[in-house]
Amino acid sequence: MELKITTLAARPELAGPMQEMPETWPEFVLEDLVGWANFPRLAVDFPEYALVATDPDGAVAARAYSVPFALHAPGRGELPEGGWDQSLLWAFSDLRRGRTPDTVGAVEIAVAKGRQGEGISGRMVAAMRENAGRLGFRELVAPVRPSAKHLDASAPMEEYARRTRTEDGLPYDPWLRVHVRAGGVIEAVAPVSMTVSGSLERWRSWTGLPFDEEGPVEVPGALVPVHCSVAHGYAVYVEPNVWVRHRV
Repeated sequence: MELKITTLAARPELAGPMQEMPETWPEFVLEDLVGWANFPRLAVDFPEYALVATDPDGAVAARAYSVPFALHAPGRGELPEGGWDQSLLWAFSDLRRGRTPDTVGAVEIAVAKGRQGEGISGRMVAAMRENAGRLGFRELVAPVRPSAKHLDASAPMEEYARRTRTEDGLPYDPWLRVHVRAGGVIEAVAPVSMTVSGSLERWRSWTGLPFDEEGPVEVPGALVPVHCSVAHGYAVYVEPNVWVRHRV
């Protein structure tokens, strides 16, 4: 299908439809405090790094957010263990301090419900990389949330990220496979990329699960088990992601 992919800076009138596109994230993931505090500011503070795809009827088919940050600033240099959360914190900190960025980090690529399977996600990865190059950057890094990992939540992410298909040697995971096909290289696991904590009552409301037993709880959509402490009345989810580096 023909798609028109532009930056939000070029088409600011799409800010509303872009943000209102139905979410595909599990409900509990939206409770990550770093994301909750900063995600709504992406379209406002970084419109040149936000991409929106529209179909011939003008409907939003996909969106992609990224942020610039100074990966090679003193005290940094390595892709952070904090993954998604840390890249957001670096981006907004650098913006406030006037620090010159040297890297673009992917934040989200989301395809509208009902539009999966059309190859749109791969086109958005390519568009994000091209946009980073247009803005003068030499690399795009992505803390990828593997799309099928939730089906094997007990597996260590380091092992899962290295699984490949026998027929072509490409990653076993579909979303990692899209990135590698687009030229990305799997670099490392970000073991604490996102953290969600809350009372047991809140976890019950987010998931519909009882959360009444001590220990790990497998939650639909979670990439690893959630740690439940009945004795202390809370549960914590620490999500690992996979760093993929794209040369621009």
